[in-house]
Amino acid sequence: MKKSHLLIAGLLLSSPVFAQKNYLEEPKSAKTQRMQWWHDDTFGMFIHWGLYAVPAGTYNGKDGGAEWIMETHKIPTPEYEKYAAQFNPVKFDAKKWLSIAKDAGAKYIVFTSKHHDGFSMWDSQVTNYDIMDATPFKRDIIKELADACKAAGIKFGLYHSIMDWHHPNANPKLKPAEKPDFAKYRETYLKPQLAELIKKYNPDILWFDGEWISEWTEDQGKDLYNYLRALKPSLVINNRISKARGGMEGMNKYENAAGDFGTPEQEILKTNSQDYWESCMTINNNWGFVKNDQNWKSGETLINNLVDVAAKGGNYLLNVGPTAEGEIPAPSVERLAEMGKWLKLNKQAIYGTNSLTNYKEGDHIRFTQSKDGKTTYAIFNQQDNNELKLSTIQPKVGSKIYMLGVKEPLAWSNTNGTVVVKLPATLPGQYAWVLKIQAENRNSR
Repeated sequence: MKKSHLLIAGLLLSSPVFAQKNYLEEPKSAKTQRMQWWHDDTFGMFIHWGLYAVPAGTYNGKDGGAEWIMETHKIPTPEYEKYAAQFNPVKFDAKKWLSIAKDAGAKYIVFTSKHHDGFSMWDSQVTNYDIMDATPFKRDIIKELADACKAAGIKFGLYHSIMDWHHPNANPKLKPAEKPDFAKYRETYLKPQLAELIKKYNPDILWFDGEWISEWTEDQGKDLYNYLRALKPSLVINNRISKARGGMEGMNKYENAAGDFGTPEQEILKTNSQDYWESCMTINNNWGFVKNDQNWKSGETLINNLVDVAAKGGNYLLNVGPTAEGEIPAPSVERLAEMGKWLKLNKQAIYGTNSLTNYKEGDHIRFTQSKDGKTTYAIFNQQDNNELKLSTIQPKVGSKIYMLGVKEPLAWSNTNGTVVVKLPATLPGQYAWVLKIQAENRNSR
């Protein structure tokens, strides 16, 4: 058995857990600097993968549940554990996954190190319930992904569940011989595993979930936030480490909560925000792989979502759910490739931009602004008779307006504040197009 009290004590005592610095009191300027790369990157790829890919949304002939299938069908722990013996993803190729992410234009990934089912997707020294000891695969998936990210120049993030249906001290339903002791789980299992992940794989992001359980408190979230930032001060950590998330909209219900950014789930904020935020969404209906889920969002919808998120000052974390064999489903790959093709042409309107106070005009025009404030991008997905009319943005007198993907400047006029831009007869690319404007008003957020 790997699990030992000596190892756990070593992980805890070798970490600067007794440091007096309170990272929750970080100056705004320091946080801005720490978060800058994350804000500039704008687009990331979420990856939900674990033992739940084996049943693929079906248990005993009944559909329902993906990564939640253990809870959805009330699968007993010993029975669920049997999926580990069936998990042998021989087609897994970290470099191929990162190639798909890079071709899509994703600048960072967030991978599920441990979901609610409690299974560890790395070679953990804290438990035997992990990829190396409990499956026939016996390869450290997280190490391979971390190495592939580094080689591809993509930032590496890890999702980690606070709740754990497998651990007897984290799940009262298991009725262990002794009374469940969540504090013991937190100090001798949760924290040591997180310390292990930081030390072994050096993630840039930690993305928590499962914080809604009654055993978790804001004080525990603040303690964990400081513990993790002490291990790696540059870490970016989501607000689900705290108790502040207000429903699926994901933004903080109160001030001074632990965590660096809000987490809207399966939705986009109704308007822009001065706070950091990231909208996480699926490409079909589920996070984990479900063989019967063929309800795929179109490439056009995904691109419009990305544009809307960027215009409102947020990040877009788009999920894929690989199969038990280790492949990202072809429909996901196809749609990600469409996004990558669009971004290759229009990337300067998305990455490293800021939101404007007036971030939209009507339903079909969104605006972003370059960091230096000199350029406003008008991103539109509809136009009439090869013209685009704008009233929110006023170009500088005598300036030139360009369309990304078109070499020559476009003709434009301004009559009583209504700007009319003549568009090319044939628009480059598809789904949405971008005008590059030197605008008078620089009201970025």
